[in-house]
Amino acid sequence: MSEIRNLLIEIGTEELPPKDLLNLSEAFVAAISDGLQQKSLNYNTVLPFATPRRLAVIIEDLDIKQADQQIERKGPAITAAFDKESNPTKAALGFARSCGIEVSNLEQKDDRLVYNNIQIGKSTVSLIPNIIKTALATLPIPKRMRWGNSSFEFIRPVHWVVILFGSELIETEILGIKSGSKTRGHRFHHPEPINLTEVTDYAKILEKQGHVIADFNNRRKHIKVLAKQAATYIGGTAVIDEDLLNEVTGLVEWPTAITGSFAKQFLEIPAEVLIASMQGHQKYFPVINKAGELLPNFIAISNINSKQPDIVQAGNERVIRPRLSDAAFFWQQDKNTPLINRLEQLKTVIFQHKLGSLYDKSKRVAQLCGNITKQLGATELQGIRAGQLSKCDLVTDMVGEFPELQGIMGQYYAQWDKETDKVSIALREQYMPRFATDKLPTTILGQALAIADKLDTLIGIFGINQVPTGDKDPFGLRRAALSILRIMIERKLPLDLQQLLIEAQIAYPNEVLPKDGKVFTKVFEFILERLRNYYQEQQIPLDSIEAILVCRPTSPLDFENRIQAIQEFRKLPEMASLASANKRIHNILKKADQTIPDEPNPTYFKHKAERNLYDAMESVNENILPLLEISDYQTALQHLASLRKVIDTFFDDVMVMDENPIIRSNRLAFLQKIRQLFLQIADISKLQT
Repeated sequence: MSEIRNLLIEIGTEELPPKDLLNLSEAFVAAISDGLQQKSLNYNTVLPFATPRRLAVIIEDLDIKQADQQIERKGPAITAAFDKESNPTKAALGFARSCGIEVSNLEQKDDRLVYNNIQIGKSTVSLIPNIIKTALATLPIPKRMRWGNSSFEFIRPVHWVVILFGSELIETEILGIKSGSKTRGHRFHHPEPINLTEVTDYAKILEKQGHVIADFNNRRKHIKVLAKQAATYIGGTAVIDEDLLNEVTGLVEWPTAITGSFAKQFLEIPAEVLIASMQGHQKYFPVINKAGELLPNFIAISNINSKQPDIVQAGNERVIRPRLSDAAFFWQQDKNTPLINRLEQLKTVIFQHKLGSLYDKSKRVAQLCGNITKQLGATELQGIRAGQLSKCDLVTDMVGEFPELQGIMGQYYAQWDKETDKVSIALREQYMPRFATDKLPTTILGQALAIADKLDTLIGIFGINQVPTGDKDPFGLRRAALSILRIMIERKLPLDLQQLLIEAQIAYPNEVLPKDGKVFTKVFEFILERLRNYYQEQQIPLDSIEAILVCRPTSPLDFENRIQAIQEFRKLPEMASLASANKRIHNILKKADQTIPDEPNPTYFKHKAERNLYDAMESVNENILPLLEISDYQTALQHLASLRKVIDTFFDDVMVMDENPIIRSNRLAFLQKIRQLFLQIADISKLQT
């Protein structure tokens, strides 16, 4: 068994960007792990560490060297390696020379010259420096910087490097810094270097001596506990946003909770504004009461354990006061101008330079939203109004300061302007869902506006040929498509997606988008692809999805009804036989090189099985027509399942490809009708049995 040790790598820096710290740490760990695997160095566990001033990783139970490898190189064939007098040819001599040995030392195997050798594994110590350099070079850093007179580049200046393999120091130079065994503690609580003699105690030493909680996850959990305890102490609950929690964790090495307060008069401002200011500007955790109402308090996380916490508290309260005063000013100023009066301002805001302004977009969205609203049984004029106002809050001072409040402030300002509750709520709901697990719009008007806005964007961006490629999707079109599907399916909206795309395209001027079917067809296909992903994430079998895609349903809700019906159909005992029969029918019709009548003619029936199948199909067709009209595909498939016996008997007793062309044509019409009956719901020949 190979000897093993633990390896510590620590890169000490100036304060790293807090929002990027977790991603940098994960990328660093992944790159080091990949480097070890590429060099065939085995290890047990990888432990990540990340603080504002360091990226570190411990590799537990790492081999001290690569395993030796048996190397075999095949040379020329024996017949080409030696002449008639058994003297080595140029081919043999050249191969031996490339291997660094004489021809006489080569082996013969399978009628070829072969060179066998043992490649001694390299030591881990010799491999680690390049693994680290490669890992640092591949980190996702959008903009690297230089420092001092150095030519090296990194996200922040590097001040120290520790590389310990067990108790052995691996000496090298990383980004211009010579490696050593000394780490650094907290910038204020323990600025002196800390000597490390063994990898295992790294985290404990940093915490006990250096006042640094090096493990990012442990520090995050600790901050969460501190915030909750501090809020409980003042009779509230801390509002802990996960993104903010990660950012705060990236700001501190030795967290301490500070409770602060602000003037109650600021509570007259919408709570979302206060929260945005506390979270976005100050990195504070807001506090709410049991009713979910905002309290005039906040929890700040300090990076020092001050001997005078009152002074730290006062400092935080002093800093937040002007922030909230600005927000109060914006709130009062914005209310002086009704949203509808801001519509003209949107002419100066570009949506996309080829697609016009936000004013142009608002007009298109209003038209489409009104139509969708009408289809859903609500008031068309309210839909138009919501569309007109949908982007007006973007030119308010408040949204200019807090872009994340778009839509939210639209609702507040619309309420102040005495717009209807439905229109006001729709302005907030238009951006839902904002992310994968976000809530969907709850109101018809909100659903209509959200769909209209996203369809307009999809049609426009596809129309100027800026479709998503690879990981690049600057306009969030994949998210928009999935959002449309989720709203239509999960809110059970009976809308024809293809028709809405056509209307969205028509709303664009001729000089912007041509009035042909190419754009909306591309968008429809794009959304169908998202639909496939949507169902696969729900563990729906791919063959079920493909069976329905053949039928090209244009309503996502209709697609959902078919999917659920197919899933129930798969549980029926008749499923396997019918799927197999449909495959057979599909193959026969595909190979049939002749015109097939629309209906089988009873005049040409020669077998009882033909009459029985014909009568059964007529009966089933009559039964399922009203079911298809109400999208009751599950019951319709149960009726179709009753055809199993007569279809099986038909194939057992009847030769479809009869020599008589009239009889053959009539029987092919039978098969075509069977297939068309099922294709009204799905192509079950796609189902795997």
